[in-house]
Amino acid sequence: MAFVRIMIHAVWGTKNRYPFLTKEVREKVIEHIRENAKQKGVFIDRINGYTDHLHCLIWLNADMSIAKVMQLIKGESAYWINKVGLTTAKFEWADEYYAASVSESVIDKVRTYIDGQEAHHQKTTFQMECEELLKNFPKDEKFLIVDQMKRASRAIPALIAGRRLF
Repeated sequence: MAFVRIMIHAVWGTKNRYPFLTKEVREKVIEHIRENAKQKGVFIDRINGYTDHLHCLIWLNADMSIAKVMQLIKGESAYWINKVGLTTAKFEWADEYYAASVSESVIDKVRTYIDGQEAHHQKTTFQMECEELLKNFPKDEKFLIVDQMKRASRAIPALIAGRRLF
């Protein structure tokens, strides 16, 4: 039996950063994501967000990939949101997402950061947050897409982790 302890901080947003996730809607979506993930064997340590995006601390097991977990969370939750009519317009998540491994030495900082999203976004925008998350990405030619996506005004800027770029 494999023992795997990989923690991932994932961030994804609504399509075109539309502010679908009012506090009431966000609470229902988060509750649904937690329940569905548990049924599928995905352990969500923390999940929270703001009007146009969510942050999630996920523990992967030996047979999970980041892409598989993100598809499960995003795809199923978008389907459910539309099925139950949680929003008046058609709901979609953006295709892009950010995912980074989290060291056990900083796990409590990441939990605090995720828990404090509402207060955090009283001081900073999602755009600024994305740029901060990506500041340590390599700047070589394989990652030129990061700079291109940062300039895209209607897409979630550069939330590309988990997508093969080369």
